[in-house]
Amino acid sequence: MIDEKQHDSSRLWALTLGALGVVFGDIGTSPLYSLRECFSEHYGIPVTTDNVLGILSLIIWSLIIIVSIKYMLFVMRADNKGEGGILSLLALAVPPGKTSGGRKKWLIFLALFGAALLYGDGMITPAITVLSAVEGLSIATPVFTPYVLPVTVVILAAIFYIQSLGTSRIGFVFGPIILLYFAMLAILGLPKIISAPYVLHAFNPMYAITLFEHHGAHVFWALGSVFLAVTGCEALYADMGHFGRLPIRIGWSYVVFPALVMNYLGQGALLIATPEAVSNPFFLLAPDWALIPVVVIATLAACIASQALISGVFSLTRQAISMGFCPRLQIVHTSSQEIGQIYIPSVNWALMLITIWLVLEFRSSSNLVGAYGIAVALTMFITTLMTIIVAHQRWHWRSGRLLILGTAFFVIDAVFVGANLIKIPHGGWFPLVAAGVVFALMTTWKRGRRILAIRLRTQSERFSDFVRHKLPEDVRQVPGTALFMTSDPEMIPPAMARNLKHNHVIHERVVMLSLITRDVPRIQRADRCKVEEYPGNMFRVTCYFGFMETPAIQEVLDAMSLKGLSVHLPDVTFFLGRETLIAARKPGGMAVWREHLFAFMSRNAYRATQFFHIPADQVIEIGSQIEL
Repeated sequence: MIDEKQHDSSRLWALTLGALGVVFGDIGTSPLYSLRECFSEHYGIPVTTDNVLGILSLIIWSLIIIVSIKYMLFVMRADNKGEGGILSLLALAVPPGKTSGGRKKWLIFLALFGAALLYGDGMITPAITVLSAVEGLSIATPVFTPYVLPVTVVILAAIFYIQSLGTSRIGFVFGPIILLYFAMLAILGLPKIISAPYVLHAFNPMYAITLFEHHGAHVFWALGSVFLAVTGCEALYADMGHFGRLPIRIGWSYVVFPALVMNYLGQGALLIATPEAVSNPFFLLAPDWALIPVVVIATLAACIASQALISGVFSLTRQAISMGFCPRLQIVHTSSQEIGQIYIPSVNWALMLITIWLVLEFRSSSNLVGAYGIAVALTMFITTLMTIIVAHQRWHWRSGRLLILGTAFFVIDAVFVGANLIKIPHGGWFPLVAAGVVFALMTTWKRGRRILAIRLRTQSERFSDFVRHKLPEDVRQVPGTALFMTSDPEMIPPAMARNLKHNHVIHERVVMLSLITRDVPRIQRADRCKVEEYPGNMFRVTCYFGFMETPAIQEVLDAMSLKGLSVHLPDVTFFLGRETLIAARKPGGMAVWREHLFAFMSRNAYRATQFFHIPADQVIEIGSQIEL
């Protein structure tokens, strides 16, 4: 029993260390720029003792209310079989058959827009974190100033280049490096706190209230920079499935929160004593002899934070593909042990180009702050709304309790969204435009697939009618197994209908396979497959996958054999449909520009043979022309 407890304790601390390396990188690198930006000249708040204490109070209480209370105690309760993230939350908030059509549609749209906003965050976070860290070089000596942008671009290019290698080989060092980074945060702040203990008065929220009384609207707009201290909360929730709630809560309570607060207080004490240090209080906390090591450790932490966001975008993309909101893309599994470690080349290179463009366009972390925050604030607002719905539908919380809690969180979220609106002309437009583009792509793909399914139904017949009728006399039976993939199990696959019509042949064993994504992260192997047998040696197979899984044909065949249908991969001929899509003004269609967009996405989608790992020399594709 003692050994078992020791093993559980060791595993808990190992998970906590891993969570530090993956989950907290984004929020952990916020001290690099957040306090500095609160005293930006745009807000007109002078660096005085009371003002510094007021800003510090806003930062500390934002961390307590938003992270410790809202996310740690409330949002992270909404796990879908252990998984978090906004698409997991969507599956909980929209249970099948229990939500009316209009309401369901709006919830799906909100969740998709929230997911699209996270793509914008995934573009900006690597740029601002790495650039903020490298800017410390110019504090060490002005000689490095001309090299800040080139070094940043090289580091970002290297980060994206190594994605194809996966994080399994270097992931074990992430936790220790981030732990060292948080220790550095605390060590940098502690001497200043000891020399000026009155900075601890920032825990008194009255200083924040007094700051509002004296500076009013200036402080409201400065909340857009205060909000930078809590960016990264969505990462806490999205990565919950990798580590679990408890390790994340332990890491936050015992390491991250104390280290962040100590560093912010240290920066505040420095500003009170030396107001001109507002140019970069984080790096000016360090003694001259320690500045280069601090820059190196901060840069490593920024790289790890970027890695976590990039991996999160990969995971989000895979979920979108599984749920039918994104065309098939190449997905490379970079680890044989960790199912969550994936690499999506097309997404990776697109992110790299946009991130480097952001660095070259905005040229400094202070300028990039204008583009940062609005997307995260809107995502947090959507997360709050959907968690409230889950609390009502799934947890059956009382209306009074939900009203009080929801109102408090909504007011806080709305204030931060409002404060970030001022950033839109100064770069905040970028994540909104990026989110709008991603949202348009996802909704167009979903709607286009639905229209395509309707058009294909007119070219086939119902399966129930097909099995009742005899085959035409001119249809010959040939040896072997034919497998037809179809997205509509109620209908005969269009490829099968066209094969019968034009080739007049049918195999001695026919398998019609449908792959269905369930609203859970993963499906147990024993529950994955359902096999129905019909006369004429014909089988209808439905195979279920979770939204965190990537289907592979061999796994499907293994699941079929568990249900008594043994099919050997080398003996199968796969029949796939290949549609040529034509934009047309037909009833029930989309706008013509969206039809052209859907056709373009369909042409460039990853081939089914590659996506499902089907041997290319065993595939017969039967084409058709479809007017949308």
